[in-house]
Amino acid sequence: MKRDIGQELLEGIEAIKNGKGKRVTVNLPTDVQAIRKKIGLSQSAFAGLLGVSVRTLQEWEQGRRTPKGPAQALLRVADRHPEALLV
Repeated sequence: MKRDIGQELLEGIEAIKNGKGKRVTVNLPTDVQAIRKKIGLSQSAFAGLLGVSVRTLQEWEQGRRTPKGPAQALLRVADRHPEALLV
């Protein structure tokens, strides 16, 4: 049987509107500097590991910018399972 993704989405939206849907809370990494220091890397090394510029990492650490999308996911991995990134 073929799935009707559109219908599934509409049913999910309707369930949420009626208070019956699932809500997912995602904890975003807030202290990038603490994560970096916990792993024991310099800004340069940590930025390279995440694939961002040192300047971007500095902006995150100083609270002027917030990591988005894949960077958030990598920071969660770095925080919870740093050994996965250091292989």
